[in-house]
This record gives sequence, C-alpha cells and structure tokens, in this order.
Amino acid sequence: MEHLFDVTLFNAMFRMVAPILLAALGGAICSRVGLFNVGLEGFVLVGAFAAIAGNHFTGNVLVAVLIAVVATLLFSLIFAFMSIQLQANVIIVGISFNFLALGLTAFCLQAIFKVKGAFYDKNMVGLPKWNIPVIQDIPVVGGIVSGHSPLVYLAFVLVVVLHYFLFRSVTGFRLRAVGENPVAAKSIGIKVNRMQYLAVLICGALCGLAGAQLSLGQVTMFTEGMTAGRGFIALVATMLGQSHPVGVMASSLLFGLMDALSIRLQGFSLPTHFTQMLPYVVTLLALLFFRTNSYMDDARKANGSSR
Repeated sequence: MEHLFDVTLFNAMFRMVAPILLAALGGAICSRVGLFNVGLEGFVLVGAFAAIAGNHFTGNVLVAVLIAVVATLLFSLIFAFMSIQLQANVIIVGISFNFLALGLTAFCLQAIFKVKGAFYDKNMVGLPKWNIPVIQDIPVVGGIVSGHSPLVYLAFVLVVVLHYFLFRSVTGFRLRAVGENPVAAKSIGIKVNRMQYLAVLICGALCGLAGAQLSLGQVTMFTEGMTAGRGFIALVATMLGQSHPVGVMASSLLFGLMDALSIRLQGFSLPTHFTQMLPYVVTLLALLFFRTNSYMDDARKANGSSR
C-alpha cells in the first residue's frame, strides 16, 4: 500500500483533476440557470484542439490558451443560441455537440496538420511547471502541491472566485434566481435569456481552459477523442457536488484520484483495460446517490419554465 498511495500519486491527482474541475465548474454555472449541459465533453475537446493549433502556429503558449478559450466560447455561443433562442431540447443539443466536436476536431486534424489519429510536434512547448517558493520545501505537501502548470492552480482559485460570484455578487444572485424561478426572476426585471447566455459563455471559457490543460499541460499533443469521457465525468462531478463550487471541487478530487490510481495500478501488472475502467466504475457508483435525487427534475423544470 505504501507503494500505491504515495506523494507521486497525489501529485498526479492534482494534475489530472484540473480538466475535470474546470469543466465541472462550467457545468455547475449552467445548471444554476436551469440548463443541464451534457455538451461538456465536446466543449473540452474543442478547447484541447484549439490550444494545440494555437501553439503550433503562434509558438506562444499563453496565446494558445487564449485561442482555446475563444474557440470554445464561439462553440458554446452556438450551443446557447440553439438551446435558449431556438428553444431546442438542451439535452439533445448537448449530445449533438459532443458528436459534432468529435467529428470536427478529427476533420480539422487531417485538414490542418495532414495527419490522422494524433498530432505531435517535438518542438512544441507546453505549459510551464510552477514551483511554489517555501511550499516546495515542505515535506510531503511540497511534493503534492508544487510543480504543476498555472491552469491547475487557476482551477482551484476559480472555485473561490465562483463561490463569491454566485453567493456574494448581484449578478450571481440574479443568475441563481433565473435557475430557481425564471418566471419570478422575469417579473422583477431580470433578463432571463441574458443570464443564461452569460452562464453558457462562462462554461465555454472554463471548458476552453480545461481543454488547454489537457493538451498542453499534461501531454503536449492532440489525439482524436482525447477527452476520453472526462466531460461526462465532470458532469457527474457537477451533480455530485450539487452545483456548489466547493462540492464540485470535492467530487472532482475524488475522480482525479481515481484517474491517477488507474494509471498507477498499471505498474502492478494489472490488465490495462481493467485499470482504465476504474474512473468510470466510480462514476457509475456516484450516480447511485442520485437514484431518488430531484436534481434532474429540478433542472428540467427550470429549463421548461423558462420557455
């Protein structure tokens, strides 16, 4: 057990939790306005490809992250238009956008880089690793917390920022009011559609950061379907955390730990297919907590009453 649960395992957990946490926070914002966004997988995938493309053509990792955010914002804007303006079923739209992102990134991979399956450039520089002064010298803690990319730290900072935004700011109160009772919110002058657009755009920006961390902070390459279900795991983390930033962070850490553990178990001569199932088995077990939960019903009611 001491070889299984060590400092490097929890260090890997922090690194792997960032894409899940960022996407889950985006899903939490959407659910707060009554939109159950199942398109997180597609959003993150678009961000991952845009980050690699931006890095390849500009050679600047910061610009690449910004390009990932902008590309995902545009993608999420189309999602918002169809779900809010055209009043399409948000579940169907989200599923469609997952397939759209999968096909679009595969097409762009071949059209732009003339390759199939994956793109890797040995000269490409990924996100830098930050060693935090003082903390890096603390035994155990330094080995876990220090040495991650800026987006990993940003993900945890955004937990605090979004908590303040949702529960302490005027815009946050309005956003929550739209999700809890859109009719009452509209009666007091709150622009329901505007708040929903804002939530989806925030979600898009967060998923863009998640994609950038995935393709530039972890592997510095892009492969078709590289999200590998992380968007759906983020959706479960949103549900498990009850759309509360702190709860979402706690549930994301659980899934990040399972992701890191699945990789660690491969070093113990366990079958790869078995170890890769671990995060998804935990996801299914987590869904058992929602057998009698009204989360889905509340989201559907809020979405339906806003029509």
